[in-house]
Amino acid sequence: MPGPRRIAAPLPESAPRLPPLRDVIARHGLSARKSLGQHFLFDLNLTGRIARAASRFLPAPAGDLSLGTVIEIGPGPGGLTRALLGAGTGHLIAIERDPRCLAALADLAAAYPGRLEVREADALALNVARIGAMPRRIVANLPYNVSTALLLRWLGDLARDPNCFSGFVLMFQSEVADRLVARPRSKAYGRLSVITQWLCHVRPLFEIPARAFTPPPKVSSTLVGLRPHPQPLAAADMATLERVTAAAFGQRRKMLRQSLKSLGADAGALLEATGVPETARAEELDVESFCALARALANQMRT
Repeated sequence: MPGPRRIAAPLPESAPRLPPLRDVIARHGLSARKSLGQHFLFDLNLTGRIARAASRFLPAPAGDLSLGTVIEIGPGPGGLTRALLGAGTGHLIAIERDPRCLAALADLAAAYPGRLEVREADALALNVARIGAMPRRIVANLPYNVSTALLLRWLGDLARDPNCFSGFVLMFQSEVADRLVARPRSKAYGRLSVITQWLCHVRPLFEIPARAFTPPPKVSSTLVGLRPHPQPLAAADMATLERVTAAAFGQRRKMLRQSLKSLGADAGALLEATGVPETARAEELDVESFCALARALANQMRT
């Protein structure tokens, strides 16, 4: 006996009727390219859930997607783009480096007049922190091959100006997401954990299985929310903090009195100045302790 028939909810009067995403992909001859880190997400329930997560996780006024600017990196054929526009995003800037996807995105821009702006560009080469009006937030299924590099670029922007972004809702490989939220004394805790948590409150929102993507990646993915702190957790220069964490975690099994020697500084004096035990290892230190080491290194290099 057939199950109950599903009746689709009526579209809001202002929502355009769009062709299925798979039809769009077939019409424009699109396929995900491994070289670009592309994995397309077709499931409308999941893309809608991502858009809703952005509204709920980000504090006011950033959670009101009708205000300011939402930036999407690597929209591809526009699956998440549709969901963000359908959720009421007032000004969406989609940054896409793959010219094959531009025609499909142009169709979406025509369906939502004045609300979708498409830019053909490499996000790594673009100063995203100066695009559009505030509140400025990034919501994206990031290309896996550049996701960490992009995040570090934006964190650098936040280190210079804590107000340049109002928040991020980003898709990462679950392994990367684990590093973003890891706490001291855990296996995943490392350089990326320290730099990210220094500047943002980070929370995993939900996981998405590999089978949800086309083609399916070999790993699962996690949607992560990042809310910038009003000010970094502690005073530090980002470049110096990156040097300290690179040295400490580059030899994470060694005691800091050994691993910090690669900085070309007096490791013993750094540890004494900050009250960090010489026998401590990188994974034992919290974010504030790494910032203290970065300040001590900066002072030592000046003298």
